[in-house]
Amino acid sequence: MSRLIELLREGIPDEALLTDPDVTAGYAHDMASFCPAGTPAVVVLPRTVEQVQHVMRTATELRVPVVPQGARSGLSGAANASEGCVVLSLVKMDAILEINPVDRIAVVEPGVVNATLSRAVAEQGLSYPPDPSSWEMCTIGGNIGTGSGGLCCVKYGVTAEYVLGLDVVLADGRLLRTGRSTAKGVAGYDLTRLFVGSEGSLGIVVRAVLALKPHPPQQLALAAEFPSTAAACDAVCEIMAGGLAPSLLEIMDRTTLRAVNDMARMGLPETTEALLLAAFDTPEPAADLAAVGELCRAAGATEVVPASDPAESELLLEARRLALVAMEAVKSATMIDDVCVPRSKLGQLIDGTAAIADKHDLVIGVCAHAGDGNTHPVVCFDPADEDESRRARESFDEIMALGLELGGTITGEHGVGVLKKEWLARELGPDALELQRDIKRVFDPHGLLNPGKLF
Repeated sequence: MSRLIELLREGIPDEALLTDPDVTAGYAHDMASFCPAGTPAVVVLPRTVEQVQHVMRTATELRVPVVPQGARSGLSGAANASEGCVVLSLVKMDAILEINPVDRIAVVEPGVVNATLSRAVAEQGLSYPPDPSSWEMCTIGGNIGTGSGGLCCVKYGVTAEYVLGLDVVLADGRLLRTGRSTAKGVAGYDLTRLFVGSEGSLGIVVRAVLALKPHPPQQLALAAEFPSTAAACDAVCEIMAGGLAPSLLEIMDRTTLRAVNDMARMGLPETTEALLLAAFDTPEPAADLAAVGELCRAAGATEVVPASDPAESELLLEARRLALVAMEAVKSATMIDDVCVPRSKLGQLIDGTAAIADKHDLVIGVCAHAGDGNTHPVVCFDPADEDESRRARESFDEIMALGLELGGTITGEHGVGVLKKEWLARELGPDALELQRDIKRVFDPHGLLNPGKLF
């Protein structure tokens, strides 16, 4: 360790090197449960690309693992430290380098907070659509690492669709530039997409070129109550099949509604089995909401409440934004699953999750990005109760198994990290898994970048 610190100090200022164990312990893990974490040897907070390169050259020389981190808001253990590693925290590289309204791009460093970028581009009449629930704290680098989504992805897509180009420091310290700043470009293999969702296992993103959209009109929202999740999911299918383009389409089950009421006293309908929230930012949102209301009633909705203005819309959507926080208040720990299934199988996944909750005698609430089938079952448990913790882990695994049985995937936007390594192997199969390991070896032959994650 002394040699490591000595070499790092040759290119990193002392204030950017953290070695106090009481301080470095705070960088050991992200927000996931059931994910082991090691003790970092040192935490480095670089401010320049050259400093990141120095860290990687030093790590390669000494064969020391490096774990890149953003805000550590992840839910899969992807940012957890390896024993004796260098934690490379990129939060100090937080400059917005360019906002170009003609080319509709932003050029940013990895530590820029999602909400900060969104507000900055909004001042120029533009929008950066990916909006994870943690958007007020999560960083663009972390979003790229996990391929984050958000509430608006049903219409506007996820992070991967907005990353045009990257600057990446490779394991040996070389600086690689991928992609482009142009609206189109198909030269060579798409290395940019390869890095998106790679969880820091292939290189360290130090600069990103992001596509922007014109700022949309304010959206109007609608809430519809249903006597069953199946009926609510039937409405989702009819909305999508009908050619409508909601900017948001979310579902909450009764367990989640009760949790939100308990925390925020919002007066949500606890007797209903599912609440569907839809929003439109189209030129005629009221007409679109009326069409959705008719489809919801035809599918069996017992109540349909459209907002008359943006303020009312925000009140309706606040319940969805509070869903995960409210579920976290039910017990002292949660595991947040991230199973995505075809929209047509959404009802089966939610009802199947309810059956798993009953089987294991646990509280499991489901909120979902209904428009793209991405569900977030939240398993609530007491980590001090060994038996309940065991049942929580078993239920989490059973939900993933159900998702695969329904033709889905184990993660829609949270990533694999440590938590879902075994399940990634099941989803990919041996041939695809070996090819992915081969790709990892090309970029990181010594296995120093975020070891123990994904595979």
